[in-house]
Amino acid sequence: MKYYQIRSNTFPSSYLKYLGGEIQASPYLTTNNLNRDFIQTKGFSVVFQRQGIKTVQEKFPFFKPYLDLALQSNCNAFYLNPLLLQEGSRVDPHIDRSLRSYCKTIEPPNLVTVLYVRVPENMEGGELVLKSNNRHIQKIKPQTNTLVCFQGNLTHSVNPMKTSGNRLSLVCEQYDLTDREIVHIPVYTLESRAIY
Repeated sequence: MKYYQIRSNTFPSSYLKYLGGEIQASPYLTTNNLNRDFIQTKGFSVVFQRQGIKTVQEKFPFFKPYLDLALQSNCNAFYLNPLLLQEGSRVDPHIDRSLRSYCKTIEPPNLVTVLYVRVPENMEGGELVLKSNNRHIQKIKPQTNTLVCFQGNLTHSVNPMKTSGNRLSLVCEQYDLTDREIVHIPVYTLESRAIY
């Protein structure tokens, strides 16, 4: 994969509707627990190892079709988070390393997989911007039911949302950790400000 791939019409529309409804009804969906780069966003996060996939699917059955499709067989640790943006929300440039809170030596993920679950019609702003060492790679306008996969070492950001409505995506950072690193990662845990 050279930087990124885009896949359209990924799932049946009935699944997207179900997925979006379940995420937005979740008691864990609240002001984001992610770092300061995530401005006026909502979400929650699920951290798991490969042997924790079954637990994730039992607790969040609506994630199963996405996980079945998106998870890479060469990865052993995952950071999954629904991300909700509304008017005024943005995500500042960063490289994903969300598992660093468990193990300081972890490098960026192999891959980041983003499914656009719900995108406002005629949305202004909200584009995903990919860069490599300050070199512009691509600006991707989200489309409902599109799956975007990009290299985990790319700097990325989301332009400010200028229209009302919800831009809902499901993001998964996928890591291939060493035996020394993986022991620090929970088999399964949930991160949400709603449970702190």
